[in-house]
Amino acid sequence: MDNTNEDDGTLFDTLAGARERLLSAIGSRIVGQEDVVEQMLISLFAEGHSIFIGVPGLAKTLLVQTMADALGLDFGRVQFTPDLMPADITGTEILEENRTTGRREMRFLQGPVFTNLLLADEINRAPAKTQAALLQAMQEGTVTAGGATHVLDGPFMVFATQNPIEQEGTYPLPEAQLDRFMFSINVGYPSEDEEIEIVERTTTGSLAKVEPVLDKDTLIRLQGLVRRLPTSQAVHRYAVRLARASRPGASSVDQVNQFVSWGAGPRASQYLALGARVRAALYGHEVPSVEDVRAVAHGVLGHRVVRNFQAEAAGIDSHSIVDSILDEVSAS
Repeated sequence: MDNTNEDDGTLFDTLAGARERLLSAIGSRIVGQEDVVEQMLISLFAEGHSIFIGVPGLAKTLLVQTMADALGLDFGRVQFTPDLMPADITGTEILEENRTTGRREMRFLQGPVFTNLLLADEINRAPAKTQAALLQAMQEGTVTAGGATHVLDGPFMVFATQNPIEQEGTYPLPEAQLDRFMFSINVGYPSEDEEIEIVERTTTGSLAKVEPVLDKDTLIRLQGLVRRLPTSQAVHRYAVRLARASRPGASSVDQVNQFVSWGAGPRASQYLALGARVRAALYGHEVPSVEDVRAVAHGVLGHRVVRNFQAEAAGIDSHSIVDSILDEVSAS
């Protein structure tokens, strides 16, 4: 890195050392899930939102709250239900009497979206208009109520969850809305040893206290640094090739043409390149490599590859399709 900007050099050192310190802090409360935590960190430093895919009971809520504690962020949670209204998330105008003047006036009462790290639990249980209210805030960083626009204070990131085994009473997110999430993160079951440790930790005493590793202002400065870090044309070219290979067409891989209705758009190329840049910095590398792109490919492409009926009938999941893209697309 060009150390003519001494502040950027110091920030880079902070970012490069943040991964181990954050993993250690989060690991004092969360057992295992290192890959999940790493994807969360990449998403956070890239100012992206993520959606968790996993069955209930895997401590997704505790994981997000622990991440907020380790970063010194305000944490909020919304349980999505079929009767949840947009105002329940964004806030609403209320009529309030001024005791000094006796006049009545409208006042905006902020909703739970006014936080730093928001957990949108089971986002596919709320109807489309409620999902859209949250997704507008994710995309634009603002909330509109009563004809007025309210700006969300940064940093603002959303981690949403979806239950993959329960479909009754759900409203699946349209592909255009899923595309607003940088990563889809698969949260799997712990190993036997990890599950034993979970039982021992959670049934013999209180949870460990997590002290902040970074503060809010430092996180914002690190997010700004990420976009100033150097990169390479080879990384950008490979990111674009992977995204384009996910789209059915004459130049796509066989499995894509056979099992995919449509693939990832240009936003995927952007997130592949940005995610690679953040991952490289977290490992202390100044310039990302092709391997950094490959490391974030499943998280970026998994929810953007829309399978067709033939894939569903054959039991072909998006994970195997992304594997085939990584196997067949050359970086050179």
